This record gives sequence, structure tokens and C-alpha cells, in this order.
Amino acid sequence: MSFPRLLAAALACASLALPAHAGEVTIFAAASMKTALDQIAQNWQSETGDTAHISYAGSGALARQITAGAPADIFISANPGWMDEVAKTGRVAEREDLLANRLVLIAHDPEAQPVEIGPDLDLKGLLGGGKLAMALVTAVPAGQYGKAALEHYGLWAAIEPDVAQGDNVRATLAMVAIGAAPYGITYASDAVAEPRVHVVAQFPDDSHPPIRYPAARLSDSAEARSFYAALSTPEAKDIFTAQGFDVLK
Repeated sequence: MSFPRLLAAALACASLALPAHAGEVTIFAAASMKTALDQIAQNWQSETGDTAHISYAGSGALARQITAGAPADIFISANPGWMDEVAKTGRVAEREDLLANRLVLIAHDPEAQPVEIGPDLDLKGLLGGGKLAMALVTAVPAGQYGKAALEHYGLWAAIEPDVAQGDNVRATLAMVAIGAAPYGITYASDAVAEPRVHVVAQFPDDSHPPIRYPAARLSDSAEARSFYAALSTPEAKDIFTAQGFDVLK
């Protein structure tokens, strides 16, 4: 066989050995979803051979990035208001309320006793000179819900100077987990994800706006459609439920 034919045959064999080009999808998601969504993404990648790139942060920070032009294919917010801001850009191709959550008071000390959330709760005394960890109360949904609940019971003004704010709810969770703050306000799903904290109280649902997680598909790529659909499979629902979320769809 001549050298040109030999070279052509070798190239043909090499091309047959190359794997098919894998697709990619970029997801922007509320930090509170990390444990559950990482597992869902891993399953999806194993099934499709595609790659999911997930950026976790506070919903407000993610929404601002998207409105500024960040190339996200899917956005999952912990607050409908931030999703509404993204929708104003005209990029939302499909949207639905995916999950619900609950707001809880968590403690670092495993011996901390349950408390009753209400106007008579002595939060300052409970802290014993420490800080109450919360997510940013002006931009992160967990912080916004937490502030609303404390205001509902007339507790916010007195406790505000003792609040340590984290960039997102997982930063809040970490502060309590390592003992940097004795108590914190997070979602129930966060408490499930971290064995070093435990729940001492759940905030009544009527003390804050409903906690809803809208999900949106922002692109029409096959990978975006596939991952968006994967969020609503029976397997995904089981994962979300196991991690403390309430599945709405």
C-alpha cells in the first residue's frame, strides 16, 4: 500500500476511535441547592455523557450576573422576585416553580434545647454574647426571609446589631457548623446537609413570604432542555425530598 493510502487509512481509524463530542450546560443555582443538585447533575452526566457546570451563590448575585449577560443555560432561584428580574431580559424560555422550603433556627451546640419562635423569644439572651448567622438580608433570599420573619415578631430591631451576615445561605450554615456563630437562620434543607448543626425551631409559614424555587431554562440547546427535564424526574424528586425540600412539580 502506498504511503498516502496508508496515511488515509490511519487517519480514518483514528477518527473512529475518537469519542463523540460531549455537550455542556451551565447552571446558575441558589447555594441552598448544592447537595441535592450536585447529585442530580452527577446522575445526568453519567446518563448522557454531557457535562454540567454549576455556579452556586446567592440568588440575587446570580440574577445580577445573568442580567449583565452571563451565559447561563438554566437558572434556579430561591426567590421568585430574582427570577422576575431575569425574566425582564427576555431570556426565559421556560419557567416553573420547582420546589418549596422551610425556614429554621439552627444551633451549633448539640445540647441546645428547642425554642418557640414568637414575640417573646429572647434571641439576644439565647446567643450569650455570640452572633446570629444569617445570609445577606438585602440580597440573599434566606436572609430576606429571615429578616421578614424576625420583623413579623418584632425581634429584628433588637437583634440586628448581633447579626453576622454571610454571602449566601451555605456560608451562614458554615458559620454555625464550625461554631463561629452559636445560632443561625437557614433553610430546612441546609440543616439536613450539615450534620454539625441541629434544628431548634421552625419558623411558622405565616411569618414570612412563601419560600419558592422557580427554575428557568434560558437557552434552547439540547443539553439545556435535557437537564431542565431531568430536574423533574422521579429520581430527582426523591433526591430533593431526601435533602429536605418540598417538591412542587
